[in-house]
Amino acid sequence: MEKKQSRKDFLTNSSKLAVGAMVGVAGVNMLSNGKIMAKSSSSAWPYPYAQLDPEEARIHAHTLYYSGKDCCSGVFGGLVECLKTAVGDPWNDFPIEIMLFGRGGGVGWGSICGALNGAAALISLVTDKAPSGALINEVWGWSTTENLPTDAANAATYTIQNYTGTLPQNISGSPLCHSSVSQWCMIANKKVSDIERKERCARLAGDLAAKTAEVLNAHFASTFVGTFTDPESNAVCMSCHGGAAAFNVMTHMECASCHTNEPVHGGIYTSVAPLTTPMPKKYSLENAYPNPFNPSTKIKFSIPKEEKVRLEIYDMRGRLVNSLIDSDMMSAGTYEATWNGTNNLGEKVASGVYLARMTTGNIMKTTKMNLVK
Repeated sequence: MEKKQSRKDFLTNSSKLAVGAMVGVAGVNMLSNGKIMAKSSSSAWPYPYAQLDPEEARIHAHTLYYSGKDCCSGVFGGLVECLKTAVGDPWNDFPIEIMLFGRGGGVGWGSICGALNGAAALISLVTDKAPSGALINEVWGWSTTENLPTDAANAATYTIQNYTGTLPQNISGSPLCHSSVSQWCMIANKKVSDIERKERCARLAGDLAAKTAEVLNAHFASTFVGTFTDPESNAVCMSCHGGAAAFNVMTHMECASCHTNEPVHGGIYTSVAPLTTPMPKKYSLENAYPNPFNPSTKIKFSIPKEEKVRLEIYDMRGRLVNSLIDSDMMSAGTYEATWNGTNNLGEKVASGVYLARMTTGNIMKTTKMNLVK
């Protein structure tokens, strides 16, 4: 026997059907070309940040470098991976691949170092414009004045171990990829294609991710104090090209890393001066004089033809102390360089035995010096 439906039951069931229809329509609206649309999430700029472990960022960046993300996306992604754990959304689905363009100084153009580019992008994403400049300046300045890869980078235990030895270190003096990589290859006597060079850039990515986390941690804890200042030697160049004169140069990077007219500004900049002597017929590096010395000594060398020259000071552990001449193109002649017992940061070094090494073409010559105090 058919059951009669009351008006109350009819209204109740009609409401249920209406709700079901609405759910069905919503479900259809979630479809696009047969695919379910992902839940959308958004966050206003600047993005949220939490205190990070710099060493965790180091390992993530190194791993990403070898996982197809290279230097720029590796640094950026190394920090994003940490933020996924510390913050969650909106970092969980953030496409770090947007930074792939920065590899090799911009798809191999050798301009701004990809690791620096990735670091700056992350800083810009989590901070307002006003403070971001000082934070980026600190990270970039540190990278151009620090011996890299750092001791921490050489000692770290990485997830991907394509090369486990200790790598040579150098102070690039430049934020440019081609300058930084080329200088390191010359010091390490390696090619760009060698595994040691690739590992150098992977460890550099780790160094920059760790430094960026350190700087951001300090910023958000209201303890950040910038330490980088423009190279003192830039004052020589900027006295003519800065705001008080021609005002046609704006830079924080070391001038001579690109402008290597020898001797720069008559030798004022590089502390290297040409000597009036007969044209040399062979390469030579003479003993430093005075030796032992305090506070400074002079190093005389000769080249018989136009060459790129490096004249560097090393300690007895093989660590670079000072780059007196940094791959400058120099005319044939005899020159005299002065070393005042300081490192590349202008800091006085400890007394002891040091090595002056001249490298040009296929020639390498070394002499010992004894700094006494």
